[in-house]
Amino acid sequence: MVQVHFKNAATVYDVGTIYCIGRNYAEHARELNNPVPQSPIIFLKPAASLIFDGQSVVIPAASGDVHHEVEMVALIGKIGKRISLDMALGHVAGYGIGIDVTARDIQQRAKDKSHPWAVAKGYDTFAPVSKFIPADGVADPAATDVALWVNGERRQYGNTRDMLFPIRNLVAYLSTIFTLMPGDLIFTGTPAGVGALRAGDRLRAVLGDDLVALNVDVKQEPA
Repeated sequence: MVQVHFKNAATVYDVGTIYCIGRNYAEHARELNNPVPQSPIIFLKPAASLIFDGQSVVIPAASGDVHHEVEMVALIGKIGKRISLDMALGHVAGYGIGIDVTARDIQQRAKDKSHPWAVAKGYDTFAPVSKFIPADGVADPAATDVALWVNGERRQYGNTRDMLFPIRNLVAYLSTIFTLMPGDLIFTGTPAGVGALRAGDRLRAVLGDDLVALNVDVKQEPA
């Protein structure tokens, strides 16, 4: 069982389903020449794709174009179905920072054939995530910075106020389809600035004013 932990606390959750939201920032949709969605785009990652601080993203031999996508991650803390907007944030136990690693070339081939994105998004190590901070430690999850540095250079910066579908809306929407369970994670979408990763890169992702941080490096799978 894969578990996520809280910063400076003994709290642990067994990970359930990893929900991911595509194109939740308009500028990111535009940078990849994708239409801005009218409702949330949902895909899943397997729990085996999770890695944590100090571990390594492994670029698979099958891909020649793997990208980083920094995202705020919400951790569900209690079961819910058809959750109202007013109650939605009450189901979030904590927030972290994550990286939705994407094999962009594999994703593009899938899109060209109208196939799912599961392979492009689901390789082992393709979901780095930090420890979590309790929900009440984030002053406003709808106005929180997310940022990513690669080799000390800032590549991505955004604020959750620019989400097309804020976290409370995502929780409520997802719960109309799925029963949300304690330990479920929601990767909430990435701002503009995504780019390619190379073996040897060192990544640092930060939520807010250093509320939580994530440091991983990048390796290449042998051919």
